[in-house]
Amino acid sequence: MSCWSDWLGLHTIPEKDRLRDNFEAKRNQMLASPETLSQNLTMKMGYARVSTDDQNLDLQRRALRLAGCGKIFEDQISGASTKRPGLDEALAQCGADDVLVVWKLDRLGRSLSHLIAVVQELGDKGCGFQSLSENIDTTTAGGRLVFHLMGSLAEFERALIAERTKAGLAAARMRGVRIGRRKAMNAEQVRHARALLEAGERPADIARTLQVGRSTLYRALDVQHTGKGQAA
Repeated sequence: MSCWSDWLGLHTIPEKDRLRDNFEAKRNQMLASPETLSQNLTMKMGYARVSTDDQNLDLQRRALRLAGCGKIFEDQISGASTKRPGLDEALAQCGADDVLVVWKLDRLGRSLSHLIAVVQELGDKGCGFQSLSENIDTTTAGGRLVFHLMGSLAEFERALIAERTKAGLAAARMRGVRIGRRKAMNAEQVRHARALLEAGERPADIARTLQVGRSTLYRALDVQHTGKGQAA
């Protein structure tokens, strides 16, 4: 302040007034700039979730309020559930330049892939994301980099699982293991059904005795014998 006063002291009173007016005009213009207005209109929205009614949301609410969240959406539902009314409402209301804030990452996503999908949806709308416990903020370059790395790791994990599954199936086939659904009727049951059929039993009665469907019985007999007329 003293430097400002000393600088004004070097000028006459009209000059002081003119300089002060210019300073105030430039300050008001800067405050009214689009960038500043955008920062002022940015809204932080919080999302909190617990799995059961016995758990309490107070800790998450307190942390979200301290982070500056004007609205907090809540769910009391298991993380594995696909229906989350609170999260759906939060995602619907988040707009450009808004930020969705959670206490921890596991409060938002059912899995890593679901978490990345939600954050990607927010990014497509121009909305940021913050996780307080992990100190992740996608409104910064560092936060966006973290999520790109997480997305790459999730894709890598899916590729590894698919590769291991294929290798396991191939090894099982080499050992002679039959891959796929177990047959409804074993060889002994098929022989028994054919004997009953040749003895004059009706297919419906045979199926009821063996506790299988008639279509299952017909298929089993067709596999064992090419003469379908015998099974009819």
